[in-house]
Amino acid sequence: MTVFVIRRLFQSILTLFVTSLLIFFAVFAIGNPIDVLIDPAADQIEFERAMKALGLDQPIWDQYFIFLKNALQGDVGRSFVFNTPALELILQRFPATLELALTSLVIANVIGIPLGLYAGLKPESVGGRSIMAGSILGFSLPGFWVKLTMIMLFAVELGWFPAGGRGETATFLGITSSLFTVDGLSHIALPATGLSLFTMALVIRLTRSGVRETLPMDYIKFARAKGLRESRVISVHVLKNILIPIVTVMGLEFGGTVAFTVITETIFSWPGMGKLLIESINFLDRPVVVAYILLVATMFIGINLMVDLVYAVLDPRVRLSDTGSESK
Repeated sequence: MTVFVIRRLFQSILTLFVTSLLIFFAVFAIGNPIDVLIDPAADQIEFERAMKALGLDQPIWDQYFIFLKNALQGDVGRSFVFNTPALELILQRFPATLELALTSLVIANVIGIPLGLYAGLKPESVGGRSIMAGSILGFSLPGFWVKLTMIMLFAVELGWFPAGGRGETATFLGITSSLFTVDGLSHIALPATGLSLFTMALVIRLTRSGVRETLPMDYIKFARAKGLRESRVISVHVLKNILIPIVTVMGLEFGGTVAFTVITETIFSWPGMGKLLIESINFLDRPVVVAYILLVATMFIGINLMVDLVYAVLDPRVRLSDTGSESK
């Protein structure tokens, strides 16, 4: 297990290096931020002074190596627009995005797993077929259209929920969140639900597929032959064995949800990292864009590592196969 973790850490460092290289040059190719930041009527002297102040007068490779050297010391640059450390600016918005992503993931699992179990246990019933039809809609409908429709229906027409914003926050055990207030819960309800629909559809289909594959297994027949209650057979023997693919997908989906909340945060005016990213792209604020993508890449790598470790806990065969591959 130790060799496995060390190898994964080395792969993670290499992935981060390649990611930083690709993103730095990709952002550099978008355009010159000076064209956005200074007055178009400025003369050449002011233009060159601004270029030098931001370090943009040097060759691209020199800029990258300076960035890499500073990044190894925890400094990924200062925002051109806000004149604030880019990482600090992103981390200020991170709690709101994390709160939204976690809430949507909880909604997707709390609703998706029971619906998937029902659809798997009773595939030919009207309820089972309806659930699967609904999951197809979750994959097919454009996310931005669904979210705008939710605002029109539940916020504008019915007036049940606010149309945007984070709402009132409160602090509990050192954690500040809108989940601790009624006003905050009403504000997060629509964006979290809209964000969870795709993941919910995925969980439903994964759960149903796992149930259909597991039910014919011999150990399920043996458990029933022993006289175990059906609820125990389902909760212990069936559910435990279908958790591995669900854990994998949820880990990856969580990273994806955090990374791609841009549309949801923009539509619902949610003050998270996604909204900051859109603003930074509009102003060609390179340090913020690069820092955001590196942070997301680090999250993906960390989540993948945790998923692999959870694999080993849920299924001992993973540990055995890993040990076997190392001994060859």
